[in-house]
Amino acid sequence: MAHQTITALYDDYDAASTAVTRLEAAGVSHGDISVVSNNEGDRHAGRLGTGDHADTAHKAETAAGTGASLGTVVGGATGLLTGLGLLAIPGVGPVVAAGWLVATLTGAGIGAAAGGLVGALTGAGISETDAHTYNEGIRRGGTLVTVRADEAHANTVMDILEEHGSVDVGERSNSWRSEGWSGPALTASDPAGPTPTNGLPPNAGGRPGVRTYPARPL
Repeated sequence: MAHQTITALYDDYDAASTAVTRLEAAGVSHGDISVVSNNEGDRHAGRLGTGDHADTAHKAETAAGTGASLGTVVGGATGLLTGLGLLAIPGVGPVVAAGWLVATLTGAGIGAAAGGLVGALTGAGISETDAHTYNEGIRRGGTLVTVRADEAHANTVMDILEEHGSVDVGERSNSWRSEGWSGPALTASDPAGPTPTNGLPPNAGGRPGVRTYPARPL
């Protein structure tokens, strides 16, 4: 059965974390969900254990490399979010992250070799244009949730992600461009609409709050 990579961007971390909890309750495996959230100003310090947060932020600001995980979640988090760790991503800044995408950011693979978060996302099958948009969204304070799902569960995943306030990425990127952001524009090789439907049921289209792509093996 074909698998898809499904993405959703949130302005609010709590909304994203609620969506993740709902996905897990619906039976989506922890191993198929990833979260990356901006940590400017150490805003998630209360969710992390001990670690040299200042050093990680410095690495991000100076593009010294992708930082290793420095802490784990404390407090009331459950499931995937108990593995939330602090990372430094050049060009984005300090973030907190958990899930399968983290391996490409902390290892010697896609994240290091092909351009940080953008490289990790494109390596997972996300279009380069959208990868740059998500990179910018996180840099501006957002949270990205990325889910791998088969066709049988894709609609359920997208329903949950949209129910918790995912943003219209196309509309948001156009707004940023009008303000002077120079991210790459849509090309002929990129998805033509808000939600490409290759491999998905016909009613999966027309969802501005989520995007889907054929999954690639990690």
